[in-house]
Amino acid sequence: MKVLITGIDGYSGWPLALHLLGRGHDVAGLDNFVTRRRVKEVGSHSATPIPTFPKRQEAVRRLLGKELRFYKGDMTNYAFVRHVLETERPEAVVHLAEQRSAPYSMIDVHHAVRTQVDNLTGTLHLVYGIRDVVPEAHLVKMGTMGEYGTPNVDIPEGFFEVEFHGRKDRLPFPRQAGSWYHWSKVFDSGDVMFGARIFGLRATDVMQGVLYGTRTPEITDDALLTRFDFDETWGTALNRFVVEAVLGLPITPYGAGGQKRGFIALEDSMQSLRLAVENPPKGPEYRVFNQFDAYYSVNELADLVQRVGREFGLSPTIEHPPDPRVEAEQHYYHPILENLPALGYKRSRELEDVVREVFRDLLKFKRRLVARRHVVMPVVQWREADNRGHLSGRVPPAPAPTPTASVAPPTTSDRTPA
Repeated sequence: MKVLITGIDGYSGWPLALHLLGRGHDVAGLDNFVTRRRVKEVGSHSATPIPTFPKRQEAVRRLLGKELRFYKGDMTNYAFVRHVLETERPEAVVHLAEQRSAPYSMIDVHHAVRTQVDNLTGTLHLVYGIRDVVPEAHLVKMGTMGEYGTPNVDIPEGFFEVEFHGRKDRLPFPRQAGSWYHWSKVFDSGDVMFGARIFGLRATDVMQGVLYGTRTPEITDDALLTRFDFDETWGTALNRFVVEAVLGLPITPYGAGGQKRGFIALEDSMQSLRLAVENPPKGPEYRVFNQFDAYYSVNELADLVQRVGREFGLSPTIEHPPDPRVEAEQHYYHPILENLPALGYKRSRELEDVVREVFRDLLKFKRRLVARRHVVMPVVQWREADNRGHLSGRVPPAPAPTPTASVAPPTTSDRTPA
């Protein structure tokens, strides 16, 4: 199958490309490297050394014997999006090219607006581009379990049956997002659902849990490593806990630590996305897959990281800083997972085994962590009118406007390793 991955340079996009190539799919990707720039903006970098994209392509040729086509450009430029679709004519498009950090979206008004404008514009350009160029293509959009919030009822896969005043209907499950980023994902879901209805598109919205891990079965050489973010703005909870343990910092579940979320290992996220790609809807349809392998409280994860850290001769402690977010710290949480198992999804490894692997990798790259240890602790506060003062100069007054890409043929140029 011919697959286009938007955001191919990212934490999920890169291992997905390797995974699909390994399964015999023909893969191309696009990216504008904005995550590399925005991680630098907050004073951080990837814990794993990430080469330039031409070197990544060369590693794929050398180690996998595969060719990976690439287009550098910005999805806020519709001409660029259409050019790539017309050139590639993909059978499936996996849409990962979005600003993915909740804390980044909460820094100030400029970061909030940039998050929503970029994410919604790119998604709408893709919806229209698929309609106009490859209307039979299957759009797999990365959503997030964070769209649902933490309702006091079970969380279905996108839709539920409701009865009100004696009448029944099947409706989208209410969204209760907790950041400007998560609301952008809610709006994305609505746009894709509406596009499927009016344009007759085939679309799968994957509500992904929080990712963790450094490797997938395809990442057998350090030259193929994906990025790994650990600062409080871009790093996810479990990944950040391991970094704190490696650095000798306290492991920091926020507040009471009872917040529960769905989590999934990086390799199982790749499995889930592949299953979605390989099993498209038969005809025009918008469907939703919840994607997680288990749900845990952050206290449970902190305890696990502390226990595994001791196996590596470390002495992690646990502290509870005030929660910078506006969220319930104790709540009911029970999402439903049915659609992916019906396609053959099975959890690959136990959480503890993956955490051990993360420790081994991060201890190898500890010097890269030490150089940025000051960016780990939380400073972005959800309730603050403006967080720039808290960031001590790590963030400029406002993000620079996203450059508009010209329509260009495939390129292999990005000169700044992360």
